[in-house]
Amino acid sequence: MFVGNLSFNTTENDLQDAFAAHGTVVEANLLMDRVTGKPRGFGFITMSTPEEAQKAIDSLNGTELDGRALTVNIARPREERAGGGGGGGGRREYGGGRGGGSGGGRNRY
Repeated sequence: MFVGNLSFNTTENDLQDAFAAHGTVVEANLLMDRVTGKPRGFGFITMSTPEEAQKAIDSLNGTELDGRALTVNIARPREERAGGGGGGGGRREYGGGRGGGSGGGRNRY
């Protein structure tokens, strides 16, 4: 699952603890900035089953952790960035649907 709008004070242990109340947490990853080494404000949680993941989404999306309202949803595969050349490059899509399937790729619940 994708977890966004995290406080920069939130740790992987904090994430694990918050999600463990809703099922078995297989993995908790907090993404860090390569240059500064500081948290980027989002991460990923892997639960043991899709049902536990959905339970966590239903329970935690919009709730507060470390003073920030969490955004929790099914992680989608990373889209390729438009590359190269002049002009405006490719169009980037922001925002948008939480619905739809779980997509291929990462297998994170």
